Amino acid sequence: MEITVKQMYKIENKGHDMGFLKKFMMENAGASAVRRLVEKIENIDSKNILIFVGLGNNGGDGLVMARHLSGYGAKVTVALLGTPENIKTDESNWNWSILKKMPSVKLISGDSFEYNFNPDVIIDGIFGTGIIGEIREPYASAINFINKTNCFKFAVDVPSGLNPQTGETANIFTKCDMTVTFHKMKQGIPKRKDLTGELYAEKIGIPPEAEEGIL
Repeated sequence: MEITVKQMYKIENKGHDMGFLKKFMMENAGASAVRRLVEKIENIDSKNILIFVGLGNNGGDGLVMARHLSGYGAKVTVALLGTPENIKTDESNWNWSILKKMPSVKLISGDSFEYNFNPDVIIDGIFGTGIIGEIREPYASAINFINKTNCFKFAVDVPSGLNPQTGETANIFTKCDMTVTFHKMKQGIPKRKDLTGELYAEKIGIPPEAEEGIL
């Protein structure tokens, strides 16, 4: 069953109101995404992994992935596209604060970067379901870097620049080898397998009762 982005938003809020907090959803989303990635990539402990994260909850999922991948022994760099004080949600801030205590994960942030990375894997946690309008800097340079780098590319929830409701794209967008979305498939995502690559929808612990009256 495919659902709309608006339905997903309501289901998350209802689950949160039931006591299954959004930070638990984020934790389970990041953990399930890492499980799919580890299944796919052999010898993850020898890999250089670059995670681009935005300032919203899609970025927060990427921050969770950074912690889990470090636990697998991967060499992880997180590039926050913006400044930490502008992170938009409590859940993402909480996960950023954990990574700050982890020397095993390299953190960089700001509105511009020197793109001298040589990753084996790039994780796209820039934009999730809330994409609106034209993509500007610093996001545009990050997306262009992802697309021109020859490595395995993994999208969290949706490739950045792809509208998960309609399947339409922004002025620029990432093209990935694997995409893991969460809870249920959003209607527009399967329309663009050329951008998502292998596509999975993973459960993240939201109670089925949170769907009542919404689906």
